[in-house]
Amino acid sequence: MIKINKSLLICLILISIFLKCLCSNGDKTVFFKQCRQNCERQNCSAGKRTDGIEFQEQAIKYYQQTLFDKLFLWNCVDECQYGCMWRTVEVFKERGWAVPQFYGKWPFIRFMGLQEPASVYFSILNFVAHVRNIKRFRREVRPDSPCYKLWHLFAFVCLNGWLWSIIFHARDLPLTELLDYAFAYSMVLVVFYCMLLRMLHRKSILLRGFISLGVLSYYINYFAYLSAGKFSYSTNMVANVVTGVLGGLGWILWSFRVRHYRPYYRKIQTFFLLMGLSMSLELLDFRPILWIIDAHALWHLSTAFLAPLFYSFVIEDCKILRTEYKDKAFIFDKEI
Repeated sequence: MIKINKSLLICLILISIFLKCLCSNGDKTVFFKQCRQNCERQNCSAGKRTDGIEFQEQAIKYYQQTLFDKLFLWNCVDECQYGCMWRTVEVFKERGWAVPQFYGKWPFIRFMGLQEPASVYFSILNFVAHVRNIKRFRREVRPDSPCYKLWHLFAFVCLNGWLWSIIFHARDLPLTELLDYAFAYSMVLVVFYCMLLRMLHRKSILLRGFISLGVLSYYINYFAYLSAGKFSYSTNMVANVVTGVLGGLGWILWSFRVRHYRPYYRKIQTFFLLMGLSMSLELLDFRPILWIIDAHALWHLSTAFLAPLFYSFVIEDCKILRTEYKDKAFIFDKEI
């Protein structure tokens, strides 16, 4: 009896795993695969020329593509995948099953040719937030302030990262996916790097140069690793979490250490607290609201409102550092 119960338990577990995979991977269902194969055979194969003109013309004729669809290079095969995705969703809903994901993503309604419109617009908000705040930084902070160039580097890395986030969410292709993940990690890494350089800004330029070279070499090797076809979602996630935790802990520990003579220390603490809370949105992973806004898009929205807080801390810190440097220089001149 015990052996039978164990066997039954194993069978139930296997069945539950199978059903879970079936409900969470719509692209692996027989219905989706057959739908896509039939669509491509009927609409994408006949009369295709080597230059691809008829291939695209047939897609436009069959799917009535808009100018935006053509602008973002949606071809016939893509249209078949998009159409069959929604047919599969309808089949799941008719049977009372949970809405499945396709190729690791929720189904989104395409708008103006954009694959994930909400994530695109919220990524644009982040890009604009960094543009506005680096301009504010340049207005309020003198060029001779300590760490002035460091925070320009930070802004440049973040602008580049959000630019590729916009491109990737607009059109998910192997190249745009690679660059989005690689440059998203660069934003996490630059926070860690800026933490180190800010703590060591009074140390020798040789030490700071050695650290900079080490971080740059590490990132180049990581980028090469991703580019060599060895991309792994789990590895990328671990790298982001470890680097993000190290950077965040470094800033938090520094803020406690200087809390008695840096009254603005609470800003950096608040920033990382809110950033940690916003990251919890990634754990929700709910079905897109109105097929447009999902948890990932809301996370992008939340980070756009956190950028001004971080730059506010940076601006005040640079002003204080410059004042301290000037005071020390004045005392030194008087002693001479």
